[in-house]
Amino acid sequence: MLEKLAALEQKFNELTELVSDPAVIADQASWQKYVKARAEMEEIMEAYQLHKKCLREIGETKELLEEKADAELTELAKAELEFLLAEQERLERELKRLLLPKDINDDKNVIVEIRAGTGGDEAGLFAMDLFKMYSRYAERRGWRIEMMVSNISDLGGVKEVVMLLEGRGAYSRMKYEGGVHRVQRVPATEASGRIHTSAATVAVLPEAEEVEVEISPNDIRVDVFCSSGPGGQSVNTTQSAVRITHLPTGIVVSCQDEKSQHKNKDKGMRVLRARLLEKMQSEAHGQEADARRGMVGSGDRSERIRTYNFPQGRVTDHRVGLTLYRLEWILQGDLDEIIEALIADDQARKMQNVE
Repeated sequence: MLEKLAALEQKFNELTELVSDPAVIADQASWQKYVKARAEMEEIMEAYQLHKKCLREIGETKELLEEKADAELTELAKAELEFLLAEQERLERELKRLLLPKDINDDKNVIVEIRAGTGGDEAGLFAMDLFKMYSRYAERRGWRIEMMVSNISDLGGVKEVVMLLEGRGAYSRMKYEGGVHRVQRVPATEASGRIHTSAATVAVLPEAEEVEVEISPNDIRVDVFCSSGPGGQSVNTTQSAVRITHLPTGIVVSCQDEKSQHKNKDKGMRVLRARLLEKMQSEAHGQEADARRGMVGSGDRSERIRTYNFPQGRVTDHRVGLTLYRLEWILQGDLDEIIEALIADDQARKMQNVE
């Protein structure tokens, strides 16, 4: 690890010289690239400098103890050495964390797809609860919410809803939400008061840029049709709804929220790019599938990740064994405690592989 840090320090120093070079500053594109690269290394370099300082002070304190000074000074030196050794251990844990390979998608916006699962109308109502929960969480984080696709049932439940969450660190936090969410409660339509178990699925996709996923016009078929559901005079009269089929993969995206056919197509293409990026990345990591299934936040839609139990007012995340009796607050978007636990567990697993 220390050899890797020394090499990074050399690279950091080179970048520091480059961003101060007038010739580089004159080329703004290159300068900005170097500035960004240096900024990404600052946190780990600060921790590395503290670690080197700590090692120097440990050496100096040990030398002082070897000199066998008076008893009072020796006791102070022993206490200082104990503190420094604990600090060294803490800094090395932090450096290991900072050296973890960064998820290339972490800085991206995120597309969240929520669909009703098993449980009929109750599953749709629960999917609506999840949609509201994530919307409130996004508001707490200061992220912008853009609806991409919405298919609402007559009872006000969700058949399918797709939204874009745009903001700093959106994917890095939301990526742990992919999977099957299960609810246990008495449905409003249940006269006998029996507790039912229903489910909804959540898919979390990093938003893909056009340069990342190039889609040939020859590879898609675009069908237009009349919108259905709420929407005013344009419903069932204007062919503004769009269905895009990606012929090589068979992926289909439908969008009808906007009154403009052009806007619906644009949103549909953004969702299609995200699904294709997920497919490409999943295939690229196919050989790691078994390992990834054991990791927190693998995003496997068949994985039951969380249970919301209304009679007991509890939420249990099965991946980390975390149970909180704060269901009402969590449904209001107070998700940070759960997400922080998932991040910590994910990092702990990855750190085991860092030498």
